Amino acid sequence: MAKYEFTVTVSPRFLPEQSDPENASYLFAYTIRILNSGEVGAQLLSRHWIITDANQHVEEVRGPGVVGEQPRLAPGEAFEYTSGCPLETAFGSMRGTYQCVAEDGTHFDVPIAEFLLTVRACCTENITRGPVP
Repeated sequence: MAKYEFTVTVSPRFLPEQSDPENASYLFAYTIRILNSGEVGAQLLSRHWIITDANQHVEEVRGPGVVGEQPRLAPGEAFEYTSGCPLETAFGSMRGTYQCVAEDGTHFDVPIAEFLLTVRACCTENITRGPVP
C-alpha cells in the first residue's frame, strides 16, 4: 500500500432521454467512486479534465473540488458522485487528474485514466490507482 493513494473507479453512461442526435447534442453521465487506498488521510482539492470528442475537439475543465465539494477521506473511506458531460458527437473520451493534499501537508496528483463516452454500451468501467508523489 502506498502512503498517498486514491483509487478511482469510473462508470459512464449515455443519457438518450436528454440527448438530441439530430442537433448534434449528446449527454453523458459518469459516476465516480474515489477510495482512499493509501496510508494517510487526504483531501481532494481540485480537478482537471481533458475531454475529447470524435472530431478531436479538445476541451479542458479545471476547478475546485467535485460537484461543489472537497471531500476529506480517511484511509479506507470512499466518496462517490455523479456528474455530466455534453458532447456534439456520439463518441468521445475523458481523462484527467485530481489534485490532493494529505494530512501531513504533502500535495499529490491522482491520475484518472481515459474512459469512453459512447452511445453504445461498452467499455463502461475504468479503475485507476493514484501514484506516490
